[in-house]
Amino acid sequence: METKSILANVLKVVLPFVLGGAILWWMYRGEDFSTINRVLTEEMNWTWMLLSFPFGILAQMFRGWRWKQTLDPISKNLIPHSTSHIPLKIRSSVCIHAVFISYAASLIIPRIGEFTRCGILKRYDGCSFSKALGTVVTERAVDSLIVMSYSGIILLLAMSTFGTFFQKTGTSLDRILSGFSITGWLVTAICTVAVLILLHFLLKNFSIYNKVKMTLSGIWEGVLSLRGVQNLPLYLFFSVGIWVMYFLHYYLTFFCFDFTANLGLGCALVSFVVANFAVIVPTPNGAGPWHFAIKTMLILYGVADEQALWFVLIVHTVQTLLVIALGIYAWAALLFTKRLNPKTI
Repeated sequence: METKSILANVLKVVLPFVLGGAILWWMYRGEDFSTINRVLTEEMNWTWMLLSFPFGILAQMFRGWRWKQTLDPISKNLIPHSTSHIPLKIRSSVCIHAVFISYAASLIIPRIGEFTRCGILKRYDGCSFSKALGTVVTERAVDSLIVMSYSGIILLLAMSTFGTFFQKTGTSLDRILSGFSITGWLVTAICTVAVLILLHFLLKNFSIYNKVKMTLSGIWEGVLSLRGVQNLPLYLFFSVGIWVMYFLHYYLTFFCFDFTANLGLGCALVSFVVANFAVIVPTPNGAGPWHFAIKTMLILYGVADEQALWFVLIVHTVQTLLVIALGIYAWAALLFTKRLNPKTI
């Protein structure tokens, strides 16, 4: 039984890398990577890439501040040790650093970040792991609602854009589908199967909570913490702001390259929505599915195949490096952060 459990855990770590790597290999097979040096040094405007960084950082900070809002009602129930007179309060800095590290940790094991940040909060501010995780469940529900809402609106508005594109270029959906290679269909099928497997594991992995000594009552209290949020307008501002920041972090990279600078806001919005669904496939930071989705959309808007490949490779790599840098910064900052060590309930 233990061997079986170890094998299952190993597969959960290895398979996302294999899946992402396989998709990337298929996309970039036969490409001349010496070309990328010219793109990076001569054809790319790094100013716009640097300008996109603050929005990527703010997206994670907004998530940290929003998380603190849902944690504050829970922190009122924390009881300090009898020998401690430190006031119990969830710190914004710890929440933000925990979010930074959670994103970096998810690069190693997809979806592990939710558990990581709750563990950090328990370690430094003494918040119950199960209750903190309950607030994360709330976050995911709110985020899903926002994503589904703006995705539906954007895709609905983009229908006319697709129609105009097809009319001007003489392209039909049948022609696009007929031009889809067997390998392309295979990758799409693999991504679909991967999503189904992920949903299976998400349901099955609720048993993990018991392994870390969490209780259903603790999770439920975390979910209900949304009712105790004192400044609901601010909570909604952060919730919407997270996705606005994510979008600007992505959209500004369009201006780094001549071949994407004039694509317009519509292309950025549609490709952003498609990418959000692509990263559901459990690979490190969406590597592979994100590349495939964005490349496909850019080609649909008239970008050459090779240029689309370089765009997704450079943008994804740089943004991933930013996630790693923030994770390292947060880890270093926590080394100098005092632990409150209260008793958790």
